[in-house]
Amino acid sequence: MNGLSRPRQGRVIAGVCAGLGRRYGMSAWTVRLLAILSCLLPGPQFVLYIILWVMMPSE
Repeated sequence: MNGLSRPRQGRVIAGVCAGLGRRYGMSAWTVRLLAILSCLLPGPQFVLYIILWVMMPSE
């Protein structure tokens, strides 16, 4: 199983969704769609995305 990292190829904004998709065996677009849909719910989704952007190492 791969570690959690942001890929250099296939990034849209920062590569967080692509990295999560690769780690958990999902399509990057599926993770992106889930992230966008989760933003419709109340909560700290944008803050979590920024934290993952900073904390996840790049390939």
